[in-house]
Amino acid sequence: MKPNRRAYVNAHLISPQQGLNGVGGLLVEDGLILAVGPQVTAEMVGAATAITDCKGKLLIPGLIDMRVFTGEPGSEYRETLATASEAAAAGGVTTMIVMPNTQPVIDDAAIVDYILRLARDTALVRVHPMAAITKGLHGELMSEIGLVQAAGAVAVTDGTKAVSNANMFRRALLYARDFDMLVVQHVEEPTLASGVMNSGEAASKLGLSGISPMAEVIMLERDLRLVEMTGARYHAAQISCAASVEVIRAAKVRGLKVSCGVSINHLVLNENDIGAYRTFFKLSPPLRDENHRRALVAGVADGTIDVIVSSHDPQSDDTKRLPFAEAAFGAIGLETLLSAALSLYHNDNMPLDRLVEAMSQVPAKLLGLDVGRLEAGAPADFTLVDLNLSWKVDVASLCSRSKNSPFERRTLEGRAIETVVAGRTVYNYAP
Repeated sequence: MKPNRRAYVNAHLISPQQGLNGVGGLLVEDGLILAVGPQVTAEMVGAATAITDCKGKLLIPGLIDMRVFTGEPGSEYRETLATASEAAAAGGVTTMIVMPNTQPVIDDAAIVDYILRLARDTALVRVHPMAAITKGLHGELMSEIGLVQAAGAVAVTDGTKAVSNANMFRRALLYARDFDMLVVQHVEEPTLASGVMNSGEAASKLGLSGISPMAEVIMLERDLRLVEMTGARYHAAQISCAASVEVIRAAKVRGLKVSCGVSINHLVLNENDIGAYRTFFKLSPPLRDENHRRALVAGVADGTIDVIVSSHDPQSDDTKRLPFAEAAFGAIGLETLLSAALSLYHNDNMPLDRLVEAMSQVPAKLLGLDVGRLEAGAPADFTLVDLNLSWKVDVASLCSRSKNSPFERRTLEGRAIETVVAGRTVYNYAP
């Protein structure tokens, strides 16, 4: 039997960029895809190759999660790159893009290099950092965009903070344009976002201060005017309301180099899930009402919203087991991203190929990564999925070091049963 060679046959292949959506197989050798398509069968590869019979299960490119927060360096008690990568592998994520909100902040070339070296030594999946737009995330002094890019940063962002100084953001866009660097913004006007949940009837009933969708829309519209001035590539990290979908749609019609993401939480949950002050549903931006949720789903389906992210943001019990108004924002999501997204397919809200595209091929294209596709010569990063496997989210068994999952005790349908990175199996589901 030839070493480092394995075939996955009798699978349902989906890889929209390559026009794959049907029965076929995939042949892997030395970490690369050697062949893929309906021609790859057990008979074709021969007895000298190790064979996995997928029995009709779904085989898709490994997911690329464009918004992952960890605690390393500085807050390893929340999450390390190692534990985040374990959660990613269990969720079918083969590449995670980590945010610069660490201690110290990822705002210079040395720290970018440190993250990459640490990931090579400890992570099960591929890790690429985004660097900070501004030093220390303070919004005052711009980071050296060219140097962090040369060190390996795939984009720049201030993570959970918007760069509210318009002139500073304009300058950052100009510098990023010269390096063809993607600028990622948290679209929330900070002076209008002093509440703790979506403004409206639900907030009034709970006696909690609200955050209007206009806090997002105003920042987004300002940013797009600056994009128009500079010609830079711009990505709204996650939008949460119907008006933002329309603003992005109009910007694309005007030919601006814009894209946007949405958290899986905002696609499958709404403000009513907060219930009796459940802090695992306290997110930034906040969960909106059902009309906004449906508009977001429609925006993904028609391609206005480009990518779906987990917005994985681990928080400790000390910051989450508090009164709602005092609790930290954020929820974990790497391990549940795929399963939660599959609910949109099971509910007939989204075709499978669009979901796969939004979680693999589009983020790879935006970030210039050579992954996210099933194609001969591409890295062998893929996920085998059982669409009909039901499982109950038990936070104690989740791989993440923090346990603040909004899907706690929910039953989800469909999950990754094998995750492969560079031809090596990094996760196998064991019920």
